[in-house]
Order: sequence, then structure tokens, then C-alpha cells
Amino acid sequence: MIKTDVVIIGAGPCGLFQVFELGLLGLKCEVIDSIRNPGGQCAELYPDKPIYDIPAIQICTGQELTDALLQQIEPFEYGMTLNDEVVIIERQSANNFFLETSSGKKFQSKAIVIAGGVGSFQPRQLRVNNVEQFLDTSLHYRVQDSSVFRDKRLVVLGGGDSALDWVLDLVKITREMTLIHRRDEFRAVSASVSKVRKLHAKGKINLIESAKVSELIGKGGQLNFIKVVTKDGLESKIEIDNMLIFFGLAPKLGPIADWGLDINRKTINVDTEKFQTSETGIFAVGDINFYPGKKKLILSGFHEAALAAFAIKQQLEPNKKVHLQYTTTSSVMHERLGVKD
Repeated sequence: MIKTDVVIIGAGPCGLFQVFELGLLGLKCEVIDSIRNPGGQCAELYPDKPIYDIPAIQICTGQELTDALLQQIEPFEYGMTLNDEVVIIERQSANNFFLETSSGKKFQSKAIVIAGGVGSFQPRQLRVNNVEQFLDTSLHYRVQDSSVFRDKRLVVLGGGDSALDWVLDLVKITREMTLIHRRDEFRAVSASVSKVRKLHAKGKINLIESAKVSELIGKGGQLNFIKVVTKDGLESKIEIDNMLIFFGLAPKLGPIADWGLDINRKTINVDTEKFQTSETGIFAVGDINFYPGKKKLILSGFHEAALAAFAIKQQLEPNKKVHLQYTTTSSVMHERLGVKD
């Protein structure tokens, strides 16, 4: 049994910043996430994509933001359990919760913060026979290292922003680039669509619309060819080395839906004073929560994490006033941060 002050469900940017805000107030945390690495969607799906709206940071990638947040929480005592999912939450008393993960790991905490982003999410799959044979070798649902596509024949499937953004980025290094979209209209922003069509007109991108992949051909995990069928029934065979698939995400609340919280479609209703859910002691920050005027922005989630931390501290120590202290001048904060005055 791992005992802690707060269990944070979700290791995305808001969950990591929640560790920081709670740490400043002297509270210990355990972070649990179903994905394999910290960073949430930023690191899992868009590690190389630029982010422009983090205060005081002109530009950073999803992975750079994750790395900076991990560095920021280094002074604090916290644990992190990844590739595991919370399946049981039970209240044992007013400020005492029992949690268990799918692997059987057990936790006891005084409060819970749900920072699960869009919940448990998985990329929508390509439904073709033997797709598993090539998964994570020559067929991918995310870009982990763009250099592996250098001088390769790359096929990108999809018609949204992610698909077109990666086409426009990777066409600079690939030997041959092909974009295949199931429909005849794109869901991406018009500027990206215009750029793709111009590159196609110049012969720098192969563009196949209203078509789908019907067969994958290769061996030993390496794709060699794919067969493509248009909606008119015309079939063609394309020689390729790698494939990227961007059919979007299928968000699911997963076990969260069974925890007795006030659910609003696929989000959790919270108040705007404490960001507490309908259950006392359980809070929600980031994209997973909902309240009037909610904006799904990382900076909004950071604000929510700060207020939730103060609310948790006050709830756990009701007889003490929680004073607002500034990291610029507070010797207590400096001590917790490991800063020498």
C-alpha cells in the first residue's frame, strides 16, 4: 500500500503542474497514467508539434514542455506509475481514499485530482487485415522520431490538421510523399489544404482523395506495398517504406464513468472556486472538467491546478489558514524548492 497526500490521475501537462502547486504547499503526490510516458497528448501524439500559447515561452514542442515540467517538479517528493490504469476508487472516510490499478497496485490518499485530459484515448485504427504485423515498425499512429522517415517513401492517411501538418513538415526530408484521404473534403484548416494542393500541383506530393487502403503487403514487419481502392472501384498498388495514420482519437472516460461523479457528456462537472467534483475530496483539472465558460487550453488547466491545490490544502488542514506566499520572497517556498536564500 502506497500512502500519500494526493493521487493525481493523469501525467499530462496539467497533472505535472498539479504536482508543482501541491509541492509548494508541502503536499506529497503520486501520479498515475495509462500511457507509457509522462506528457499526455502533447508527448504521446504530438511531441514535435510547436505550442505557441504557454505564457512567457514564445514557442516549444509538446516534448519540450513535458521535459520542462518534469524538471520543475524535481525538488518535490512524488511517485509516478505509468502504463497502469486506476480501476477502483473507494472512500474510506472523509479524507481517506483507497485506489487500485489494473495491475493490482494499491494506494491510500487524502484527496484525488483527476487530470486525465480527454480520458483514456486511443488513435482510431486502420481496419485492414494483418495491420498488427507492421505496427510500430513501418506503420505508425504517431511520430516519435521524424528522422526515421528521411529518404523514405512515406504514405500518410488522414484529412485533418495532424495529417496535413505532418505531410507539410515531412515532405522536406522524405524521398516520396503520398497523402491518402478517405473523403473528397479535408477537415484541416484551409491554409494547410491550400499548401498541400500547391505542392501536389508542383509534383512534390502524391495526393489520392476519396480512397482507402485495402491491403498491406510486406514481411518481417516491413511494408513494401499497399493496395488503394477509390470510391469508383479503381485499384492501384503503391510501393512504400512507411505509413503514418491520423484518423483522429477515440476519447473514452473509461473507469472514470463508473466513479459516481457528475458527468457532463464526456467531461466532469466542477465548481470554479475549488475545481472540486460532485464528490468531496475529488477534484478535476484540465480538459477532463467542465464549468460555464470552460476553455480547453493548457494555461487554463494550470490556473485550475493552482486553485485546486489551495482548496486541497485547506480541506486537509481545516483549522489552519492557508496563506498565499510568493516564490519570489517566501523562505518556506525557497526551502521546498531547494533554493538558497
